[in-house]
Amino acid sequence: MASTKPFFTAVKDRRTYYGLSAECPIPDARIREIVEYAILHVPSAFNSQTTRAVVLLGDEHRKMWDVTAEVYQQQLPAHKFESANKRFQGFRKGYGTILFYEDTDVIREFQAKFKTYEDKFPSWSDQTSGMHQYTIWTALEAEGLGVNLQHYNPLIDVRLETEFNVPPTWSMKAQMVFGTPTEGPAVPDDKKEFKPVEDRMKVYGAK
Repeated sequence: MASTKPFFTAVKDRRTYYGLSAECPIPDARIREIVEYAILHVPSAFNSQTTRAVVLLGDEHRKMWDVTAEVYQQQLPAHKFESANKRFQGFRKGYGTILFYEDTDVIREFQAKFKTYEDKFPSWSDQTSGMHQYTIWTALEAEGLGVNLQHYNPLIDVRLETEFNVPPTWSMKAQMVFGTPTEGPAVPDDKKEFKPVEDRMKVYGAK
């Protein structure tokens, strides 16, 4: 069941897909396994393990985007909401959404425990959240899913806390939407641009 795609091939193949359907090539148990594996094994500063995730599938995924649309309809003028709602309905067509959070109680606990690095823990928390997001994104695409990452927080935070019983000490970072791709990646392979590696990397002491 698990993907056998080589690691760097999976890294290269990870792209952003907006055209998604509610079909899913893998069972829900495999999605849960991928997220659990990332939660257990992706590193965090001082092994603080601050990342939290809420996995929404099927009807729960669709409810999440319905709630998001309701919240934004109350906040935006009609002409701006119409454009935003087209995006929400596109995300709703997918199979699932993973909500990424960081536990602020744990962050404060480590700030108190390690005063020398007190100001660093919020940044380190964002770094581990990003690593979790990237790991799960790459793993889902290796299984044949398309993925995109959204950031509609903080407007939706309170409603989602209520709808999905999320502790108020969990701070939302991102919403990861996935499903079976119905079109190519947002940027086609032949259009993807790369800045020169030599401008972005330095190596010293190589043999």
